[in-house]
Amino acid sequence: MSLVEKTLRKLQESGRAPSDPSASSAPRQTARPEGESFRSPQAHAHGPMVPIERGALRAAGLLAPQEDLQVLVRQYRKIKHPLIARAIGRGAPRLEKGYLIMIASAMAGEGKTFTAVNLALSMALEKDLRVLLVDADVAKPQLSHVLGRGDAPGLLDALRDPAMDVESLICPTDLPTLSFLPAGTGSEEATELLASAHMEQLAAQLGKNDGQRVVVFDSPPLLQTTESATLSHVAGQIVVVVRADFTPQPVLLDALKMLEGHPDVSLVLNQSMRTITSPYYYYGYGADRAAPPGGG
Repeated sequence: MSLVEKTLRKLQESGRAPSDPSASSAPRQTARPEGESFRSPQAHAHGPMVPIERGALRAAGLLAPQEDLQVLVRQYRKIKHPLIARAIGRGAPRLEKGYLIMIASAMAGEGKTFTAVNLALSMALEKDLRVLLVDADVAKPQLSHVLGRGDAPGLLDALRDPAMDVESLICPTDLPTLSFLPAGTGSEEATELLASAHMEQLAAQLGKNDGQRVVVFDSPPLLQTTESATLSHVAGQIVVVVRADFTPQPVLLDALKMLEGHPDVSLVLNQSMRTITSPYYYYGYGADRAAPPGGG
């Protein structure tokens, strides 16, 4: 069993979140309201418990083979730290709405859902940080189905009914620092719901009610749906997943042009090392801030 699997299992069994061994020993700056003690997401999540089944995630291509997990955990540490820094002001200026992190891609098949899942799992290993993983790929909610919540009420239901408390739809997981919000009941008005003022209010609520929460949205592909572009206006940080030797440069530039004007867009290059044992899985090998479209 690899280090990351041992750590996840220890989290599930003990209910304690370990500190990240790669984290700095310097004092951490968090957005915790004064006097608030650390609580797990279960203090905020009210839905049924969702077990993080590694076998199901691996079968769906959302978790790496065991022999590759050591590489994976190292690379996701590199990716998560600047995102966390900008989300909560840990060693970097805190971004407005930086705690809302959208994972996107130009097209399907680039590994955005894999990236969202593994980024959320890696962030959940951080001390004094809570992670909410949201299935916002409402056109194709793969994550909700894999986690057994495909028919459960979720994001779209809360947007459809302003009287509904979105916190009541959040499901705790057996990782004490990770919770999950399903996509919810499908709707032909999904784009309009995501573009509504209520979506802005709901997203802000998810972070403002919990100063230690980071929200990771798995979003639809930018160029194949209309929902993703509307969701980008809500997020404080956007991570665009690019699959090596797969995404044509003009396609990537078109996707970035849709995000033009957003204050914080980063790129993650996936499947860029050929030493990985299985080509089916996608890997993050570093995050770079995106240059403005046309800027080189």
